Amino acid sequence: MNASSDEDKANPGVDRSSARLVAVQALYEIDMTGIDADPVLDEFLRQRWKSALAMATEGEEDLPEMAAPDGALLAEIVRGVTEKRDELDGIIGPSLSEDWSVERLEVILRAILRAGTLELLTMGKVPARVVINEYVNVARAFFDDNKPALVNGVLDKIARVLRSTEF
Repeated sequence: MNASSDEDKANPGVDRSSARLVAVQALYEIDMTGIDADPVLDEFLRQRWKSALAMATEGEEDLPEMAAPDGALLAEIVRGVTEKRDELDGIIGPSLSEDWSVERLEVILRAILRAGTLELLTMGKVPARVVINEYVNVARAFFDDNKPALVNGVLDKIARVLRSTEF
């Protein structure tokens, strides 16, 4: 389910769900390499995405149809997570079971939870249930096991604290 906004209606070729998926991939790269957000964003927006679109239009039949990510949302998520990482981890940590810490999470799972928590914390125009659903779908793109359910549970706990009026 995509969150609908005036921006989406003004530019229908831009996809917010794709932006979330690409943002998680960029956050993974930042976490793994320690590179700053801006060079990674530039690489994703200028190089990787254009290459993926070119491959999809050159007859690669096995590739799914791809929508161009909303660059503004992508940048907002990636920069926001990198700037507020410690604050986000402080919110995520108490929502995990006692056996887990943010540092113990798989890098991609950590990126998903940080991005979802950032949206819940700073992007109040997108309903909490939409944010949760979007990041559960992102988790499904990477995991076939119980990780999407974990994302759902953790983000639901966080949303009930940060956005209690929506529940």
